[in-house]
Amino acid sequence: MKICLVHNFYQSTFPSGEDTVFRNEVELLKKNGINVITYEKHNDEIATAFDKVKTTLTTLWSRRTYRELKTLLKKERPDIAHFHNIWYLISPSAYYACKDAGIPVVQTLHNFRYFCVNGLLMRDGRICEECIGKLPWRGARYGCYRDSLLYSLPLALTEGIHSIAGTWKNKVDAYIALTEFGKRKFIECGLPEDKIFVKPNFLSDPPGANYSHKGYGIFLGRISVEKGLNILIDAVNIVRLNSKNHASLKIVGDGPPRENLEKTISDRKMNEIEFLGKKNFHECMELLQQSRFLVLPALCYENFPLVIREAYACGKPVIASRLGAMAELVEDGRTGLLFEPGNPEDLADKIQWMTEHETECIKMGKNSRRVFEEKYTAEKNFEILINIYRSVLSKHS
Repeated sequence: MKICLVHNFYQSTFPSGEDTVFRNEVELLKKNGINVITYEKHNDEIATAFDKVKTTLTTLWSRRTYRELKTLLKKERPDIAHFHNIWYLISPSAYYACKDAGIPVVQTLHNFRYFCVNGLLMRDGRICEECIGKLPWRGARYGCYRDSLLYSLPLALTEGIHSIAGTWKNKVDAYIALTEFGKRKFIECGLPEDKIFVKPNFLSDPPGANYSHKGYGIFLGRISVEKGLNILIDAVNIVRLNSKNHASLKIVGDGPPRENLEKTISDRKMNEIEFLGKKNFHECMELLQQSRFLVLPALCYENFPLVIREAYACGKPVIASRLGAMAELVEDGRTGLLFEPGNPEDLADKIQWMTEHETECIKMGKNSRRVFEEKYTAEKNFEILINIYRSVLSKHS
């Protein structure tokens, strides 16, 4: 079997978990004897003002992508073209190149970009589903992408025109949602139910479980508004003021809101919280292994936070918002605790409980490791993926 994996990398200054998933899947297939070729673009190419203007056109249809990919497919003749991200340089023209070359298409759905201008189903710090089942003109009007009509309009046009043209329904043979929640939401958006498979993310070469800890909770990820770090800081402050058992927290990552968040904890004299900045993967896993628990206070749905599989691999429970895929991935009371999204008092209660119940915390960590071994190993993932490919090929033959 030969697979062509297609991916548009995000800008290196704002890396995405999708980039990691793509690289991991390339290696997974190669290790299992699958012949892999790739077609890649990098958004680092969008560097100048002229590039940005040009991209508003290529987002809708890239003639360059169509020509290059069709040539590659005719030369290599893969069995399947498997896409991860098409935004912004690859564009939907890639699907048409595959169809014209007679190659079936599989698309992994990492976010809601096909139906939502910012890909998050979120606006003004809250869940927004106004564009579900409709053309996404509101996303342009509200300036949902980068708070800008100029940036939002090309995306809304691309999503709307290709929805009307039937690209999403007719040019893609199968979609891969990362969770059952994601599958349900994409069906609401209008994708055909019979084309959507579910396959979670996986972790190659996982770290070992460590059921001891150094007493701190940890946040790992991009620092952005939708991640809910202001809620987390408020929750730690509530614990600090109302409990003798202060909760310490390490925040690993970087992003635009970091400076304001650091000022907040400085003004409150909150020595319990430490910002560590960006760390490499190995350093993150070491910090996670020594933590008491992972906390995910996200205000958006999240599709499959990679850090959950990492916490489970390390044998750590997760405190997460009862929202979207997180409410599916974290089994409340078994592999972690769920709290009301955006509610710092409820999050404070869960943090305090976790710090005061050592035995139960460790038991949840052991449950988490078992879940990882059952669902999120490379071996299990390859089995699911190859069955999806076989199903697509059986319908295409």
